[in-house]
Amino acid sequence: MNISTNANRQPHSVWDRTTRIFHWLNVICVLLLIIIGTVILNANSLGVSAEGKVSLKILHAYVGYVFTLNLLWRLIWGFVGGKYARWRAILPGGKGYLGKTSNYVKGFRNGDAPAYKGHNPLGKIMVTAMLFLLSAQMVTGLVLAGTDLYFPPFGHEFAEWATGAGEDHSMLVGLEPGQKEMLDPEGYAAMREFRAPFIEIHEIIFYLLILAIILHVAAVVITEIRERSGLVSAMFSGVKYFDKKPEDE
Repeated sequence: MNISTNANRQPHSVWDRTTRIFHWLNVICVLLLIIIGTVILNANSLGVSAEGKVSLKILHAYVGYVFTLNLLWRLIWGFVGGKYARWRAILPGGKGYLGKTSNYVKGFRNGDAPAYKGHNPLGKIMVTAMLFLLSAQMVTGLVLAGTDLYFPPFGHEFAEWATGAGEDHSMLVGLEPGQKEMLDPEGYAAMREFRAPFIEIHEIIFYLLILAIILHVAAVVITEIRERSGLVSAMFSGVKYFDKKPEDE
């Protein structure tokens, strides 16, 4: 194993401020959404009232909007951000990718992995998978905010569907989340049938995200211990430390 001292390590700027802000705001939002979502999923066994469940869904939606805006900005930043924040530095693939992955795995096993300022070849797979899951959760969450709470961006259309209002928007006045007196039975049933696959996907991704987060944290900790590049601190400072020339410099 190749052991080097801190004196041999040189600082390299990697993550720009926008990427770092996105990361930690995303961490906060996802943790809050998981906690609130867990309570919603277990509302009956926890003795949460129907009104309380609606309130939890509203809170979940508000946090979800912050999560959505943050994620959308990160997706855009992949086109206009710094070198290591752009999609070409994130997405796995490209010329020589399989060879680079093989070399990284071999080096990692031997304690002498090639240095990467941005994401290493395996990290690209994890980050891409995470962004895909987050994006899918965002889309399904926005649909459910509309079907369950009549919240934007689709809430008005779902409210019209559920009440049978059509062009008569006066029928929507006073419609509140959880209220069923103003609903058209057939329209509401059809709307809920449309909702079914979205809530199923939303729940599946909920569990997949928890698994992905556990794998991500474990990979970061192991990589930090073995490579000592400041992988964790870099998400605060934007700086990594290497005693060799990074492959992606």
